[in-house]
Amino acid sequence: MSIVELTEEQHMIRDVARDFSVNEVKPVAAELDKEGKFPTELVKKLGELGFMGIFVPEEYGGSGMDTFSYVLALEEICKACASTGVIMSVNNSLVCEPIFRFGTEDQKRKYLPPLAKGEKLGCFSLSEPAAGSDAGNIKTTAVRKGEYYIINGTKNWVTNGPEADIIVLFTSVDLSKKHRGITAFIVEKKFPGVIVGKKEDKLGIKASSTSQLIFEGCRVPVQNRLGQEGEGFKIAMQTLDGGRIGIACQAVGIAQAAFEESVRYSQERESFGKQISKFQAIQFMLADMATRIETSRLLVWQSARMKDRNMKFTKHSAMAKVFASETAMWVTTKAIQIHGGYGYTTDYPVERHFRDAKITEIYEGTSEIQRIVIATEVLKEFS
Repeated sequence: MSIVELTEEQHMIRDVARDFSVNEVKPVAAELDKEGKFPTELVKKLGELGFMGIFVPEEYGGSGMDTFSYVLALEEICKACASTGVIMSVNNSLVCEPIFRFGTEDQKRKYLPPLAKGEKLGCFSLSEPAAGSDAGNIKTTAVRKGEYYIINGTKNWVTNGPEADIIVLFTSVDLSKKHRGITAFIVEKKFPGVIVGKKEDKLGIKASSTSQLIFEGCRVPVQNRLGQEGEGFKIAMQTLDGGRIGIACQAVGIAQAAFEESVRYSQERESFGKQISKFQAIQFMLADMATRIETSRLLVWQSARMKDRNMKFTKHSAMAKVFASETAMWVTTKAIQIHGGYGYTTDYPVERHFRDAKITEIYEGTSEIQRIVIATEVLKEFS
């Protein structure tokens, strides 16, 4: 029950996502996690449903819906499988979004239709071995030679890296300029000089691939530059503002799944002659879980609404991201506690939700970075 009114279209997209999530994603989520298997068929079906390019306009092959519709669908997918959800989130928020916002008309017409339809997959490549939160310190270089840029460097923590066809890549055209030299490119994986490096063996989101990408003398045409030279840092930061809405939404989906499992278990499990849901200790945990999840969801919805209305949402997306991610970690910890010893085994899904939750406090900006962003915006308001 919510006071937020959904349009008929928004009801439809949520219901379609929920049906797909329950009937096709959830039944295979545990196996995908156990095997660390990329959900190729699910991603293909997400494309067929229009979920890989939800807010890409129809003229570029997308669904032409808004950010609010996107978070409604994404929460349902993440509730069933956080790995599948982050693949969807990255393709929408970190790949289609910057190409649509900052790309030329030719770039939009070439790259957005196959990405939005799920025919091709995208990834976002900013972080490096020595440049995570300090994005202005990247060392990957792009040197212009006539009608090409020659790119050299190594990128870390690239979600979708091994499977992606299209890379939104951030480089420096002048290392002495720090963040003012950062320049973005649309790089096709098939370009010579693109090498998939180490694939990470992660704690959670195991069905989502994360890898290094290595660029060795990679020749990228000038027409594949995204924006102008030196605009890359602005493009990255504005893109991450929107991306944080997606990760906050992922966190809400994970938390909601763990919460529902906990409620069900508490009503089935008996101890001392009665259901454990009758004990106040369990009730207090469930009450706090429900409250924190609802608060997180409303922060996500507010950020999405603000983005759709072209309002400045930097502070609010950071608030949603830090609160929802820490909620997911807290809720999944309590979910294991409610399940007791069973929660610590793979027989129940709460241990997977617990492992998946942790990354939401780290990627697309750590909780510490979110607090810096929030504080910066708050201090501006009062200066």
